[in-house]
Amino acid sequence: MLKIVIQNLQRRELSSSHAGGKVIDLIHQNGIDWMHACGKKGRCITCKIIVLSGMENLSPLTEPEEIYRDLGKLKPNERLSCQAKIMDGELTVRVAEENKLPHIHYSE
Repeated sequence: MLKIVIQNLQRRELSSSHAGGKVIDLIHQNGIDWMHACGKKGRCITCKIIVLSGMENLSPLTEPEEIYRDLGKLKPNERLSCQAKIMDGELTVRVAEENKLPHIHYSE
């Protein structure tokens, strides 16, 4: 069983038995609004997640993520939720401050 914990959304836990799914798809399947200005195509960084633990459970960086990392727009502990796939285990993430949606109540 795969699990994603979103720390600053009241430690909301999302589970899936499907390895290899995109993180953003699992988030959306659980009814959580998550910013993605480019339509989940890896052309912006509005869907980024801050990975607190479980980076080893994600797929390798994609080409768009490598480009953003080289440009200094994606830190080593950040991934694009539209590009990263959860492959195994548990992942704990945070919503970045600049990507919070105004209609959602975030915890800290």
